[in-house]
Amino acid sequence: MMNLTIFYDDGSQDVIVTDGSWKGSTGAILYTDNQTGEYYDARLEKDGWCDCGYDDSDWCSVIDVYPPRVSGTRLKASVGPQVKVMKTIDAISVNEDKNGSYIVDMGQNMVGVAQVKVKGNAGDKLTFRFGEMLNLDGTLYTTNLRSALQTDTYILKGDENGETFRPHFTFHGFRYIEITGLSYMPKAEDITGCVMYSACQRTGYIQTSDPMVNQLFSNALWGQMGNFVGVPTDCPQRDERMGWTGDAQVFCRSACYNMDCYGFYDKYGEDIVESQKPNGAVTDVVPHVKFDKGVGNDLVGNANAAWGDVMFVMPYTVYQMYGDENILYKYYDAMESYFKCLLGTTNNLIRPDFGYGDWLSIDDDTPKDVLATAYFAYDAYIMFKISAILEKEYERKYYAGMFEQISKAWRDEYMDDDGVIKGDTQCCYLLALKMKLLPESLRARAAKHLVRTIERKDYHLSTGFVGVSYLLPMLCEFGYSDIAYRLLLNDTYPSWGYSIKNGATTIWERWNSYTKENGFGDAGMNSFNHYSLGSVVEWMYSYMGGIKPAKPGFKEFFVKPYFTNRLTYSDVKYESINGTIVSSWTQIDDGYVLDVTVPVNTKAYIVLDVEKTTLVTNGVKVTQHPKGFAVGSGKYTFFYKV
Repeated sequence: MMNLTIFYDDGSQDVIVTDGSWKGSTGAILYTDNQTGEYYDARLEKDGWCDCGYDDSDWCSVIDVYPPRVSGTRLKASVGPQVKVMKTIDAISVNEDKNGSYIVDMGQNMVGVAQVKVKGNAGDKLTFRFGEMLNLDGTLYTTNLRSALQTDTYILKGDENGETFRPHFTFHGFRYIEITGLSYMPKAEDITGCVMYSACQRTGYIQTSDPMVNQLFSNALWGQMGNFVGVPTDCPQRDERMGWTGDAQVFCRSACYNMDCYGFYDKYGEDIVESQKPNGAVTDVVPHVKFDKGVGNDLVGNANAAWGDVMFVMPYTVYQMYGDENILYKYYDAMESYFKCLLGTTNNLIRPDFGYGDWLSIDDDTPKDVLATAYFAYDAYIMFKISAILEKEYERKYYAGMFEQISKAWRDEYMDDDGVIKGDTQCCYLLALKMKLLPESLRARAAKHLVRTIERKDYHLSTGFVGVSYLLPMLCEFGYSDIAYRLLLNDTYPSWGYSIKNGATTIWERWNSYTKENGFGDAGMNSFNHYSLGSVVEWMYSYMGGIKPAKPGFKEFFVKPYFTNRLTYSDVKYESINGTIVSSWTQIDDGYVLDVTVPVNTKAYIVLDVEKTTLVTNGVKVTQHPKGFAVGSGKYTFFYKV
């Protein structure tokens, strides 16, 4: 469907629309599909078909014309960055497997398509299958793809100078390519990976003294690139690739540090509203999916805790990162509608025991009603904050009151006199601390219980999708930064380092998606590119580097790094909407040297113990404040003595 207006220099214009005068014909693409792949017969190419003067006398009139309006639908422009080939990578090796196929290793789990230079006879059929892992015998592992074929087919036209195949309308999640039908072993330099994702500009950079931490950051960044394909998907390879709202919610702040995601999330916000139920419920997957080609029942549920709450968390996070109130105005009514829906599901402000809980936690199941009611309180807190920003005084008072009432109901229902929360999991205490459900007098006790649950797991994490993003931040906030770094640097199961030790180049869906000892995890649901557990990246920026907004959009910001003797240096850079911020620290014999860059027309608060800190002066005025130093734009060096 097209409506094209051409304006000429003399003021005249032409309007070209799709109508019955158009013609169509088959070409080289015989089928193409995101999950199946593309079938391309180069012998059927129609050279010059898009040039002026092309002879289309043997083309047929089109059969159907898409009408300007279909009942029940609304045509609207697509906002946000479009999916493009954003970079290319070269293959690192080609080997022959036991079946005589050629296995190409791209060296990096990626999302996109392969561009391959080949030679052969006209009619030769080449098949390209894509997968993320190899079996022990070196053959391609595809069991976890379920029904997704991820297979491209190319029929050569027989050009003696060689020909290049690159699919047009599909994408794959892969590190490895299996090539069959080629009469010779291809060279690695003839195979290029075209990396595709929504064209969000990169804004975050992290480098440390620890190779594992650097790989973890890289894995999370590649996971974001691979799953930001129009919408934030859960995975890019198997027969799913859906916009699960829980994944989008927990990773939102990490994503905004890594890349400029304002337009991307604004577009996703529109998708959420388009999918919202008449009763205000937010669906677990956006865009919404139904059985039977959209006619039957919903494929998944709605209004589930930590998933539907993206309606509140995403706009508020985007506002904090970019400072634009428009996104709060735009989605305020939808947020109110969803809050009313949630309220209607409660009994004495307690939400029911259903949903996904702390998805894929490790033998540490958080009661779903504990989690759901905590999020309900957090939703009220966010609405209270947003209402204040938008100067909605009546609503501000209402949501402030609701937050206090829900928090009290949560404490009365789930916390005993010793501060133990029902379920007694790491996630339970993280929810209480992150979502401010406790009065000041109980927070330190909850933090101790959190540490106790970590000690109980031999200083390992046990949280799933929900709790993992809160784990290291809450430990730092309550004085346990050394435990946070210990968890970060673990390489035994379960940990981020464990997957890296087992070869991960993206974030895995499960803490044990693959191990050298036990092989592959549950093939029914086992993605090797699933960014949710990579939400630890938020902590790297805002605690390891210490960069946090003091005002929305980082017009004013904090630099409060948490030093550790477990790393010798940390270099964190964030290109905020108000300029590039750098927080770089190095361990020396008797302390740490911190270098900070503050952009023009911004202000920074360097939060360090004044008694232990010396400024290496650069002639720029520095003002002391109760928690450290207030500085304007410039570059600063501080010496912190331990």
